[in-house]
Amino acid sequence: MIDRYSNPAMASIWTTENKYRKWLDVELAVCETLCQRGVIAPEDLKTIKEKAGFDVARIDEIERETQHDVIAFLTCVAEYVGAPSRFIHEGLTSSDVLDTAFGLLLTQASNLLIEDIDKLLAVLKKRAFEFKDVVEMGRSHNIHAEPVTFGLKVAVWYSEMQRNRERMVQARETIRVGKISGAVGTFANTPPEIEQAVCERLGLKNAAVSTQIIQRDRHAHFFSTLAIIGCSIEKIATQIRLLQHTEIREVEEYFSPGQKGSSAMPHKRNPISSENLSGLARVLRGNAMAAMENVALWHERDISHSSVERVIAPDSTILLDYMLARLTRVLERLTVFPENMKRNMAASGNLFFSQQVLLSLIQKGLSREGAYRIVQRNAMEVWNNRGDLREQLKTDKDVTSVLSEKEIDSLFELDYHLKHVDVIFKRVFGEK
Repeated sequence: MIDRYSNPAMASIWTTENKYRKWLDVELAVCETLCQRGVIAPEDLKTIKEKAGFDVARIDEIERETQHDVIAFLTCVAEYVGAPSRFIHEGLTSSDVLDTAFGLLLTQASNLLIEDIDKLLAVLKKRAFEFKDVVEMGRSHNIHAEPVTFGLKVAVWYSEMQRNRERMVQARETIRVGKISGAVGTFANTPPEIEQAVCERLGLKNAAVSTQIIQRDRHAHFFSTLAIIGCSIEKIATQIRLLQHTEIREVEEYFSPGQKGSSAMPHKRNPISSENLSGLARVLRGNAMAAMENVALWHERDISHSSVERVIAPDSTILLDYMLARLTRVLERLTVFPENMKRNMAASGNLFFSQQVLLSLIQKGLSREGAYRIVQRNAMEVWNNRGDLREQLKTDKDVTSVLSEKEIDSLFELDYHLKHVDVIFKRVFGEK
């Protein structure tokens, strides 16, 4: 998916060149550690570090014969290094390199995703304060409920994305792990202290215990986290789509000069970015399910997870990077229509004040059930005849017998609903 929202830095993580570079980083870290322990002579390490390299085309050529990517890689590196290459991969199994390098790659990707979330959070905070006091109709079941502000709606998104950032940091720590424990995780040919030292060199933690591989519950956690963040993106995108309905039109995606909405209908202005994001979130959820399927492998390891991860690792990280960038751009340029928000509120005939009336009648001594019946009866009259609740109540003797006209009018104050907005903002954003 290459367009203006794509991040070349994320795509470069998943190039074949970078994958082999990380494999070599792991192998060199092992050689350096073994040299410190006297297993490899300093002059041999010097040769290895100076000459170690690879050629992707050559690895592909060797793999066509060997049908084994790590052996093909090691053979190619040996062609560069010469005799000291016999020390490379000493005591290791392929997954020592693959899984440790995978931890490096996923950590790289995580760092970029956290940066993306930070950019989105900055835009959300800016727009939340911009519309903190812009009143709009709150809706439940898609029906007018009670007033909120558009800034509060954005504050909800901000708070959720803060939690997603925390999840992403935790997920990064979960997969920022390596292992150098051998064919079945018993350290038969390489002692545990080698693993710990290698992982420290690479900026990873070592797994407390492993089989031939790092256990895939870690990766399921990671890809599930990406999917959850995708769900939050879809939630915001869905809200934009709903509010852009022609009949509502409280917000609208930026529509650039020359942009077209339909090949048949020149009037169309569609929320295409939000629809795109809603669809892509489904892909992340599907990939998370595939990662969960990878947890239950046979005995100390089978290879069924490998093919899955070759697809979902680049796909999910590149995709979420794209989605975060695209959503940030949508929100940055989102057009908001406060006048339409006022118009939509007015359409309800003040029905959204019904709870104040209910509570006031109860405070006057009516039972809750009796007060509810009176308010609902008047509300249904407004629903059916497009009236106004305040005026309707003034015609009801059951209401006027306990509430004066002045008391009725006092129940229809908008500030009643918005008196705690500043408190909520301080909870979400702290002192500005």
